[in-house]
Amino acid sequence: MKLFEAADLGALHLRNRIVMAPLTRTRAGEQGIPNDLLVEHYAQRAGLGMIITEGTWPVQEGRSYPGQPGIETDEQIAGWRRVTDAVHERGGTIVMQLMHGGRVSHTDISQTPRIVGPSAIAAPGQTHLADGSKADMPVPHELTTDEVREAVQGFVQAARNAIAAGLDGVEVHGANGYLVHEFLSPVSNTRTDEYGGSPENRARFAVEVTTAIAEAIGADRVGIRLSPQHDIQGVLEEDDADVRATYTAVADGLAPLGLAFVDVLHAEPGSDLVQHVRRTAGAPFIANSGFSSMTTRDEAITLLDGGLADAVAVGRAAIANPDLADRWEQDAPLNEPRPELFYGASAEGYTDYPTLDQVREPVA
Repeated sequence: MKLFEAADLGALHLRNRIVMAPLTRTRAGEQGIPNDLLVEHYAQRAGLGMIITEGTWPVQEGRSYPGQPGIETDEQIAGWRRVTDAVHERGGTIVMQLMHGGRVSHTDISQTPRIVGPSAIAAPGQTHLADGSKADMPVPHELTTDEVREAVQGFVQAARNAIAAGLDGVEVHGANGYLVHEFLSPVSNTRTDEYGGSPENRARFAVEVTTAIAEAIGADRVGIRLSPQHDIQGVLEEDDADVRATYTAVADGLAPLGLAFVDVLHAEPGSDLVQHVRRTAGAPFIANSGFSSMTTRDEAITLLDGGLADAVAVGRAAIANPDLADRWEQDAPLNEPRPELFYGASAEGYTDYPTLDQVREPVA
């Protein structure tokens, strides 16, 4: 079965084809510095083919959640170095997801004078502040054309910082309603300059960010995550023709780069749209179907053996099973995830899931 075979995605070596999906966990404290909990959490999962870290903010203005880690300060870089050393000591591969939250934030969270977006349109709903209260999503500052280009450079510096921290590569977060995705959608992007209007213009920011990072650290260490047709956080993509045109423009722009991978979150990885993006981008493909249910072993095997993906990203099963690769290879029972603890602050529901060996230990 391909699932348990090694693979190389660009310069990234995977011991198997199970990829830990990027998962917001909010355990990095007020300053966004990876701590002992993060070191243990990621080290526990080093047996997976590749770890993609939780979304990590490149600049303070892009922080979306209390407890979310950053990769901007010397202290954050040093904290991530502890994580990468621990993962590498166990033979693992780890890349960082660079996530600028854009309009999905609040100034009480970012601790900056403003939040930003492609247009002055607030995300719907409310967000949780550090004190546990809720607040309406504020109207973001609409980035000027020059500020858009500055945002690109913020991503680039973050990528350099990630490499300095020992990460094996980075993934641009272009999905789930955050800044790069906000530029892609005509609902959140109503600009009239070169970054708005046509699908090609709305795709420009995603392509420029990814291209600039590839030039800075090497394309064979860079991936991007996309989520076409994912209605989330007010980024609606309901016009099928516009979705196809937009993501074709993204894939066309990425194709010359020689990226390590393209990671697509979609309920139907085998759909014509997703496979079209895959073919057009011409990069190794990571499939992630994890919407309403947990990705299963059988589904992962089917995707790979059917030629629909080069690797499979797994979320909730990887949270609940630090030794997921061993369990799947042995077709062993799995721990059940505890969603009520996903966004906590402690070890509970984070580093305390038992491994198969612990489950099988004889009772004295």
